[in-house]
Amino acid sequence: ESLHSSIGLLGISAGSLLLAVHFYSLPRAAPLIPSTALGVLLLILSSLLAYAGIRRSLRNASLFLSLCLTISVFWCGYGVVFILGGQGVLNDTGDFRDALVPGLVTFTLALLIIAAVGFLCREVILAMVASAVSLASAHEVAMHYSTAFGSSAVACNYMIVCLVGGYFALGRILYFLTKEKIALPGTDLAKKKTHEQIQSTSGSMNHFAVTGLILNMLSASVFGCKLLGVTGKLFIGQVPWLWAAGIYQIGICILSYRAMDVLMATFFGFTSILKFAGGYCLLYPIWQAEEPSLPTPFLVVFSILFAVLALFLTLKSPLDGLYLLFYVAYCIALACRPKGFFEGGPQGVDVAIFVASALVTLIHLYNVKASAKIPTGRGAVKALLARSSFLKLREGADLHAPYLGYSKYADAEVLGYACSVLASFAITVTGDPQAPLATVVIPWVVVAGGVLKLLGGSVAFARGKTLESSAFILYAVMWIIWGLARYGGLYGTTRSFHAAVGIVAFMLFNGFIVFCTLFLNIAWFFYSLAFLLIAVSFLLDAIHVLPAGYDIAATLIFGLVSFYCFLSALFNSIFEGSCLPMGRPIVQLSGVGGGTTKCLHLPARKASSVKRIADILKNGGTCGIPTDTVYVLVAACNRPDAVEKAHQSKRQAQDRPMSLWISSLKQLEPAKHLFTPLLWDFMEAAWPSPISLVVPRGEWVDFLGMKDSAKYVGTPQSIAIRIPDCSVTTHLIDLVGPIVVTSANPTGEADTTHHNQVYAKLGDKVDAVLCDGPSPENIASTVVDCTKIDSGNVGFFRVGIIPKSQVTLIL
Repeated sequence: ESLHSSIGLLGISAGSLLLAVHFYSLPRAAPLIPSTALGVLLLILSSLLAYAGIRRSLRNASLFLSLCLTISVFWCGYGVVFILGGQGVLNDTGDFRDALVPGLVTFTLALLIIAAVGFLCREVILAMVASAVSLASAHEVAMHYSTAFGSSAVACNYMIVCLVGGYFALGRILYFLTKEKIALPGTDLAKKKTHEQIQSTSGSMNHFAVTGLILNMLSASVFGCKLLGVTGKLFIGQVPWLWAAGIYQIGICILSYRAMDVLMATFFGFTSILKFAGGYCLLYPIWQAEEPSLPTPFLVVFSILFAVLALFLTLKSPLDGLYLLFYVAYCIALACRPKGFFEGGPQGVDVAIFVASALVTLIHLYNVKASAKIPTGRGAVKALLARSSFLKLREGADLHAPYLGYSKYADAEVLGYACSVLASFAITVTGDPQAPLATVVIPWVVVAGGVLKLLGGSVAFARGKTLESSAFILYAVMWIIWGLARYGGLYGTTRSFHAAVGIVAFMLFNGFIVFCTLFLNIAWFFYSLAFLLIAVSFLLDAIHVLPAGYDIAATLIFGLVSFYCFLSALFNSIFEGSCLPMGRPIVQLSGVGGGTTKCLHLPARKASSVKRIADILKNGGTCGIPTDTVYVLVAACNRPDAVEKAHQSKRQAQDRPMSLWISSLKQLEPAKHLFTPLLWDFMEAAWPSPISLVVPRGEWVDFLGMKDSAKYVGTPQSIAIRIPDCSVTTHLIDLVGPIVVTSANPTGEADTTHHNQVYAKLGDKVDAVLCDGPSPENIASTVVDCTKIDSGNVGFFRVGIIPKSQVTLIL
């Protein structure tokens, strides 16, 4: 419980000790720790803090998460600035100050907010650490602008952090060594644990949002400080803050999907694109003396996407929806000014974003921790929509139920489609071949079309959407390669045969995806077909025969189709019913996709799922379930209609009879006298395990209430019986009674080792599937012939996962 807290606070203490030493030795001619070495050490510690914060947060929500991630991103940017200083990049007078101050200003305020909430919620140790680092940053800012402030004040604050962190670590060590007898004040986590856990389960809240908002403050501070005259210029020294914020923002986006918050994850994905673009603009003057220009159409589209997202977010939280409107204004301000980030208008909006982000951070952080909440209007819109018969909000446990089985992530398709819109409108700009980098296109295409689309593809794969994830990943690779080649100056004015061959290979892959989408839905068919048009425009460009305007038309068509998909995915994630449907499959084949609409898919790790499967079996249904070996198809013993249905759906061959499973030998206890003592002892010794025993058929069958089902089970002479070594399966049998079992695949086909395969093979023939991902084993059970066991010998119908030698040893 406390390990990650200890690691986190020890990491903060270690970094503070380094900085304390650095600032104490600053008046000397040569600093004690060289700048480059200090920067590298801070980078290492920042990664440790990010790990400690994320690992801790998965257990329960805490102020600790926000503190760790905030100091982690602070030291990441800070460390890179020190490395730049050490390598002589920041040579001019005032460069080091201009590079450091925007970050220091942000973290002074952000850590002050964390400290204030910490003191209010009685998290004294964390609050002291946050306030001391905040004061250290404030002193450092003052030190850069006035010689009256010495560096010793900064070092003193860092020493306080070091002592507090050391005290906490000592407290935890004592707590463990004395077996919880000695607990120093403020270090005993056990008392708070129960209260926090109750709070964290009382509502699904995205605890990562606070860090995401602080990252927005950081990027706004870089440009806002220039407008307010705090820094003298925008240059390479501020890029570490922007790009550190962008990288961490992508991380927060992924973690928001883990927290099942689709809308905030999409928002953080969008803002990370702006951060990378800002960093690119500050880097560009290294190559050319002039400032780069921004493409207007792209920014107008970006503002529309922000506006749509703001509208949907207002339905969940009006405060967050209003906050997003600042970004709508920001994109419009950037679109109005050709030099974008370097102009006063966008910088003015940056100042507003900084203030708004700070306020929203305070509200979010306080509401996560405190029992009395600051009102954000969360319930107001829900109450209004409750009266509407047309629109109904999606709620409940199945809100983020994945396409197949179980997933730890919410659906990332909204972000995937939005990135397609952004990338397609970005390449409507025809760059100057002589100065390909002068127009800012690379960040939009590579980050939006590439990196974030890869993220969307990975999440789609984790949710069982194999085709969609393949398409997203393929398109992401295409955007990255084409974006860098065409807009990175690699392509030049010459065109080559090799580029054409590469594009043809992509078109072949995409042709396969277009074919597959015929069986998915209409929207995806048009989406993949429109991308084929873009690939054709790339090909024509590569072989010098591109008609005027064709590439613009192709990208506009793809952009509009993607925008429809974006709206549809947003609607379907927020509202019940399909206001904007994706359409039906163009080609409907029997057995293809049957399981996705007709039969239930329930996660095996939930007891409620096992109970629902039991109810289905009791009512005469058939289900696919996981076992200790491969997936099987089951029916209740006392339901002849269900057993017959299972027999029919499998096209069961006569030489592959169905077997009988029980959960305990107690179910056979009334008929014990009908089994020979040796056979009974052998059953006791062999089970539970992946060993099926074929025993002589007899009157004992009637004790299990099989009635008319008996004719489908086993042969006229014998029956295979087993107790599986799987807690889910035996619990199900306890609820239902003995079950009739057969492998979950049509006769003659390979065994089924994943719930997706059960859908593919029997999806339209079973009533439900209990999903548990891949099977623990790929081999079926060993089938032992016990009909002549009294002679001291057993035979083997099939040698499966348990070898012959082990069975003989048991005998």
